[in-house]
Amino acid sequence: MQQLKIQHLISTGIYTALYFMIMALCLLVLRFTIPGFHNLMIPGVTALFTGLIYLILIAKVQRFGAITIMGSVIGLLFLMTGHFPLAFLPNIIAALLADVIQFKTALPIKLKTMLSYTIFSYGLVGPILPLWFMRQAYIDALIARGKDQAYIHFVFEHVTKQMFVVSLVATFIGSIVGMLIAFGLYQKHFAARFGRIYE
Repeated sequence: MQQLKIQHLISTGIYTALYFMIMALCLLVLRFTIPGFHNLMIPGVTALFTGLIYLILIAKVQRFGAITIMGSVIGLLFLMTGHFPLAFLPNIIAALLADVIQFKTALPIKLKTMLSYTIFSYGLVGPILPLWFMRQAYIDALIARGKDQAYIHFVFEHVTKQMFVVSLVATFIGSIVGMLIAFGLYQKHFAARFGRIYE
């Protein structure tokens, strides 16, 4: 597999920005439609709507490293926007695994793309994992940022074991359904430009 060049890095940056914008829009909609649950459901909902961006990135760049860069940048954006300090790690790990599956395995193209996208999407649980597994540290971080008890209660009100399972299952379903939709959209609207690699 050839190395990334400047034009590939530029393309990766553009599609990473688009991915992050869609995720931010999804979060905004969820905040108004299911307040209190919005942070818990954002990984699954984002996975439902960003599959096409992922496909186009792979088709346009076709280099190992692009997925890792996208996930790493998203993780750093989480860190820069005030999320828990360790929130970026799952993004980097999931993106690297997705990159390996996409470009270093001999699986059929649709299967490995579906699998890599699903794993990549689980990187988005990074900002919410501390809600369950580092609760006190998360609370301390919120207090350090000047958040009051009412806000902290709002954040943790729906953080239950059941919602943890729901969030993980929603991410799995969102990534599978989102990628199936993306395959159809890509073949119909983008294959002529970027190549019919998902037939």
